[in-house]
Amino acid sequence: MAHDRPTLFFDMDGTLIDSEVGITRCVAHALTRMGLEVPSDEELRRWIGPSLRTSFAPLLHDAARVEQAVEHYRERFESHGWAEHTVYAGIDETVRALHAAGHRLAIVTAKNEPHARKIAAHLPFGHLFEEVIGATPDGSRSHKPELIGEALRRLALAPGQCVMIGDRHMDIEGARHHGMRGIGVLWGFGGEVELHAAGALHIAMTPTHLPMLLAAWEPTCTSRSGCAVRVP
Repeated sequence: MAHDRPTLFFDMDGTLIDSEVGITRCVAHALTRMGLEVPSDEELRRWIGPSLRTSFAPLLHDAARVEQAVEHYRERFESHGWAEHTVYAGIDETVRALHAAGHRLAIVTAKNEPHARKIAAHLPFGHLFEEVIGATPDGSRSHKPELIGEALRRLALAPGQCVMIGDRHMDIEGARHHGMRGIGVLWGFGGEVELHAAGALHIAMTPTHLPMLLAAWEPTCTSRSGCAVRVP
């Protein structure tokens, strides 16, 4: 029955959208403004997923300079970077199918929440997401365990009622922190080795694989506090 279907928390970057161009150009902009050398494209790709402060900190070694770099990143992201993305092939149809099957949907991303909401509002399927949970501008909520916790709070759900879907180890580790099942996806910026190492028991090869993984959802109880997740 539809009410037994898990609520699905989707990561944004690398799961719903290919945001490599926007993110890497904004990182390069920030590093240039800070007088630092811009690394290779391969190295810049590793910035996709973690919070900005987590990535800037090892380079700048100073909290004030980290905040300055974050501001440089945001100035370009707000003018150009937010729109520099493409929707992964098959995601539109998959999100619509999951919504039609009775799943509640939310976005849970380390991206700054106002930016994430702006992007979601421009996605052709963005209106299907009940909530968009992102990082606070001051960074006080920026890591996946905190973000998932906030999503559970806003939607008044227990972890056993939800599944986290994402392309990086942070998504799976965040889900495991709450005792929640996580599904890794292979079309983003992580990879099978990374996702399995993080504890993903299920991997979606393509967006169309997600409904098949979720089709046999079986909640093991009906209470809101003690349900365990079983995904085939």
